[in-house]
Amino acid sequence: MLGQFFHKPTSDESARVPPGQHLSKGFPVLTYGETPEISLEDWQLKVWGLATPKTFTWSDLMAMPKSNFTADFHCVTHWSKLEVKWTGIKVTDFMKFVEVNPQAIHVMEHCYGGYTTNVSMEDFLREDNFFAYEVFDEPLPPDHGGPLRLVVPHLYAWKSGKWINGLEFLDHEELGFWEQNGYHKRGEPWAEERYSD
Repeated sequence: MLGQFFHKPTSDESARVPPGQHLSKGFPVLTYGETPEISLEDWQLKVWGLATPKTFTWSDLMAMPKSNFTADFHCVTHWSKLEVKWTGIKVTDFMKFVEVNPQAIHVMEHCYGGYTTNVSMEDFLREDNFFAYEVFDEPLPPDHGGPLRLVVPHLYAWKSGKWINGLEFLDHEELGFWEQNGYHKRGEPWAEERYSD
């Protein structure tokens, strides 16, 4: 597999590649279960928990400030892809439309298909996080989480929930699907936080 689909980072790239990772020549698709197909007309993003309940439509999303992003992407299964080009909405811009109780310290990402993953508020609110609806100047395909996914570049990619449709704000840590099944509760690539102890 190494050589055909993946390669070791060059000396120029090595500072950007966490330990144990190889660079992908493509953009692999890894999904647990079936890939949901959601029309833009039916798509919704709901906010609840320790936040004023609110439902956003695709039109609401498209009315928010649009930004372009270039971010490295690290999967827990030992591959990385550098300089992925995305278009979407900064989490910090999105949060200007949400009222959150100060007691909220964690966010549970809910996704079409029943998938969940958790992040702390500190990790969620970083300036470099965003909701993506385009990749490499094309609409984000369902296999990569379209129509919308969260992208959290500083954590392993399972924390970047595909097909996102809900944000539940919590006053405690609650583990999502993969975290309940043995993955690390945070997932920091540079510390190789792949699995729970």
